[in-house]
Amino acid sequence: MKYCLHCILLFDRHTNGWPQLNTDHVQFFKDLLGTGSAVIDGVSADASADLEPFNSDWMRKYKGRTKLVIKPGSTEELSKALKYCNDNMLAVVPQGGNSGLVGGSVPVYDEIVISTSRMNQIRSFDPVSGTLVVDAGCVLETVDQFLADQGHIFPLDLGAKGSCQIGGNVATNAGGLRLLRYGSLHGNVLGLEVVLPDGTIMDDLTTLRKNNTGYDLKQLFIGGEGTLGMITGVSLLCPRRSPAVNVAFFGLESFEQVQRAYREAKGQLSEILSAFELMDGRSQDLVHEVTKKKRPLEGRHPFYCLIETSGSNSEHDSAKLESFLEHVMGEEIVADGVLAQDETQMQSLWSWREGITECLGHWGGVYKYDVSIPLTQLYDLVEDTRARLTSAGLVGEGPEHPVVAVLGYGHMGDSNLHLNIATRGFDKAVEENLEPFVYEWIAQRNGSISAEHGLGLQKKPYIGYSRSETMIRLMKQVKNLFDPVGPSLLPIWSVSTTSTNGCAAWYYEPLQVYMNHPAPH
Repeated sequence: MKYCLHCILLFDRHTNGWPQLNTDHVQFFKDLLGTGSAVIDGVSADASADLEPFNSDWMRKYKGRTKLVIKPGSTEELSKALKYCNDNMLAVVPQGGNSGLVGGSVPVYDEIVISTSRMNQIRSFDPVSGTLVVDAGCVLETVDQFLADQGHIFPLDLGAKGSCQIGGNVATNAGGLRLLRYGSLHGNVLGLEVVLPDGTIMDDLTTLRKNNTGYDLKQLFIGGEGTLGMITGVSLLCPRRSPAVNVAFFGLESFEQVQRAYREAKGQLSEILSAFELMDGRSQDLVHEVTKKKRPLEGRHPFYCLIETSGSNSEHDSAKLESFLEHVMGEEIVADGVLAQDETQMQSLWSWREGITECLGHWGGVYKYDVSIPLTQLYDLVEDTRARLTSAGLVGEGPEHPVVAVLGYGHMGDSNLHLNIATRGFDKAVEENLEPFVYEWIAQRNGSISAEHGLGLQKKPYIGYSRSETMIRLMKQVKNLFDPVGPSLLPIWSVSTTSTNGCAAWYYEPLQVYMNHPAPH
């Protein structure tokens, strides 16, 4: 069975029993939150310009039609707002940094946007245990800077750290650049505070590392994309910040050599290895073309890797890293490499990895697939996708070819590939050649169609490529338990949306379409 996002019926929900937002509703929120910046009212008067940032996603691929944005300043205010929405059957979609890549942080129709931007307080930090408690609206980079002053580090690092929020990181179980060293948020999150769809506050904001009293309910919300409730508070375990950090950058001639280098790094660097990032040659060519920066290495190579080590002894760690580089170059695993000599050089080397995302949008559009694939087959998807689009006549240098480049990069330690197709604009022919091809390819190799970012709107129709009918049925039952009002009034052609900051548009049933069709395996 093949599913296509474009075949989902996008009907006017107001003709199916959902009320129209009116001035009485708006007045309730103004009375609750105040009439200042906490409420952006496009119902009583035109506020298109102010609403535009909340209606469009970061990639400018999805666009909603909200006429009301509310910004609660506390868990209690949010609880009252959601209870009112639930009682009056008003659909909502929370929004934080709006940095997601799958269309989950903007309205599908005209839902009320709940912004968590005012819920941005660092509640507490214990330097002895390393436990941190923060509001869901705290920006990742701000929190990490706070922890740096305390000699600690946030166990997550992302390219979007300057805008993404902690609640959304948890709701999508974001992985990022430090997962190899510190693990996923399923292990680092100690407790959560969540407001359920009916306004009930679930307070499980424990700071204990051990608490085996009954079900560990917080795990349902970590990676649940907010379909069960809106995260408002998070407690996490934050490790000590390593005083000695080193970065190396090297070029390799094949993906087989990349795998050999990774094996050697795990063996020789083991306890100090904190990142092992993969970048293909095409990704680095595009970064060079856009930024005009001098390349780190003299020659050009099919593949590049960036290694970071973090430890307590700079001299010891540098010696280990230099010994590793000598070994892999002596064995001709690595063709060329360079070791950063100071903080400036480390940041420069990292920019060749972290700068890829921004450079890809230079030509107008980009299709992104953040997926998990068995490590030995990780780069095969890039090669097969490039061959498919090339044979279809879509790849080329002239304007008659919509595709500029097909490339891949990602986290070797997580078997996480970022397949990217840079285009001159969003193109129907490109989409038809990519989907469901990419998802079918992944399913045949027992991979996951969503390693990070979740399903959102983009990948919702394809969940059956990674989850069985039994698992989907169980997810539906859990959803019905937490949100009995929303699913009961949904039509068969429902569309779910999830947020990068902690919640979903709750009048959508996120799994209903799959309960009426077989999984496409």
